[in-house]
Amino acid sequence: MKRKAVYAGSFDPITKGHLDIVRRGLSVFDEIVVAVAYNPAKESGLFTAEERVALISEAVHDVKDHVTVDAFGGLLVHYCERIKANAIIRGLRAVSDFEYEFQMAMMNRHLNDRVETYFMTASESYFYTASRLVKEVASLGGDVSSLVPPGVNQALIQRFKPQGS
Repeated sequence: MKRKAVYAGSFDPITKGHLDIVRRGLSVFDEIVVAVAYNPAKESGLFTAEERVALISEAVHDVKDHVTVDAFGGLLVHYCERIKANAIIRGLRAVSDFEYEFQMAMMNRHLNDRVETYFMTASESYFYTASRLVKEVASLGGDVSSLVPPGVNQALIQRFKPQGS
């Protein structure tokens, strides 16, 4: 049986930490769907869901035979059922991540016990990397090029370019 997992998140923007989870996940799963979660009623990210899908697709181009990128709204377990995925991947950086993620995993199991959640810890190099911090540093003119793929870095520079430049 093909092992298909969904790695869902806002990915606003995707970081090298996220990509590390995707690449390491390929040693466990045959296929990974990187799924950009969005709520059209509350969409207020730095990048639109479509922009995030495009940026992620560019970043995973080298593993495109095993990784697809999509966007979804609604419950993650319903999305997993729709695309016939049997696993959810969640990345963990700190103990505080675990508490929240554990609650989500239990709720997902309650909603659909055929989809299992797998936790992967962040690599040491990316333990402190968070999209929220990347956006904040980039918005203040800081260099985040070592934390994000080149396409994302360029998109951040463009997004935060001073008006009239």
